[in-house]
Amino acid sequence: MMTLVAGPAMAQVRIDITGGRQDPLPIALPDFAGSETAGDAQRGREITTVITSDLRGSGLFRPLDPAAFIETLASLEQRPQFENWRTLNAQALVQGQVITQPDGRIQVGFRLWDVFAAQQLVGTQIVTEPDNWRRAAHMVADEIYKALTGEDGYFDTRIVYIAETGPATNRVKRLAIMDQDGANNRTLTDGQSLVLTPRFSPTAQEITYMSYYQGVPRVYLFNIDSGRRELLGDFPGMTFAPRFSPDGNRVVMSMAQGGNSDIYVMDLRTRQSRQLTRNPGIDTSPSFSPDGSRITFNSDRGGSQQIYVMSTGGGGAERISFGDGRYATPVWSPRGDLIAFTKMKGGRFYIGVMKPDGSGERILSQGYLVEGPTWAPNGRVIMYFRQQPGGGSRLYSVDLTGSNERPVPTPTEASDPAWSPLLP
Repeated sequence: MMTLVAGPAMAQVRIDITGGRQDPLPIALPDFAGSETAGDAQRGREITTVITSDLRGSGLFRPLDPAAFIETLASLEQRPQFENWRTLNAQALVQGQVITQPDGRIQVGFRLWDVFAAQQLVGTQIVTEPDNWRRAAHMVADEIYKALTGEDGYFDTRIVYIAETGPATNRVKRLAIMDQDGANNRTLTDGQSLVLTPRFSPTAQEITYMSYYQGVPRVYLFNIDSGRRELLGDFPGMTFAPRFSPDGNRVVMSMAQGGNSDIYVMDLRTRQSRQLTRNPGIDTSPSFSPDGSRITFNSDRGGSQQIYVMSTGGGGAERISFGDGRYATPVWSPRGDLIAFTKMKGGRFYIGVMKPDGSGERILSQGYLVEGPTWAPNGRVIMYFRQQPGGGSRLYSVDLTGSNERPVPTPTEASDPAWSPLLP
């Protein structure tokens, strides 16, 4: 259980993340204070390390070297001497404390200060079980991110992906899940059956994924919290696992029947499906818009693989991709302003974004094989997987400027990532 109480925000310093590349904001993150005898000081240092890693990894913040700090903040009640931090050119200062309560839970409190204005921007207390300290750190990082950018963070989230092991001739693929920073990694399936393309529900800690059982694609719903697995159905003609609708009540998928691949939508409550496209071509990789009114997908109906947008009722599909090359795996941003895609041109692969009308195409990453984009819940970061010639695949993330491409740590080779919503 998490209990969070936030103080008022009076932001003066602010990062503009709507523009292009910019210099990261200098921010001071001294270790969270705490009692050495209760172990709180050590826990405070661990929490500070996670917060620092989150903020640095976003590419928007430049945590200052703690060796340069000239003031020790022993508790939240101690008001910082702001001239000590201005000397370091810190524009923001994070002051924190960890206290073990009589019931054994820990209280993680922090204050975020605008150093030059000498004003508190936000203050928060989180009360939780000691084992949840990493999640508390991510929640604090999200509060800092929101206070300084004006937009929701994405650190208190999880990634589901395909963990790959073994030789190419006998590849074992398991469903795995981890925190967005690679911590708390664990597998969800035993590797006896091939699993592919997991997707998160936008409304619950539930995923859908495709598994081949005796050569037949079967789609499952998996509840992460309970570990309960439910068969959605056998789909012999399925090419990609379904994606959820924004309300979590429907899934949209591609199935091949009679030699033709079309888009279908299924109501999860009634398990009734309805065909949305009827075209002599391959229609696949559908994805809902965040308001649920439209679906993007890729199709070769025009002679080459391109991206289309249609209403959720089907029909009226319009092509939106007109650049050089072939386009695939379109995924609508949670913000609704962009569609991510995989592009293939001249023997190379690209990860890019475009507006829903096809304008403003930008390439964010390229390589021998880059594929499978998935959005952070705030629509500012994309994760995907990268494979080198003759090598295995790894997960990477990149922000919308394309300037902060970073590997995402996993214990094995990895592919097909899917980003969760913010945890409840």
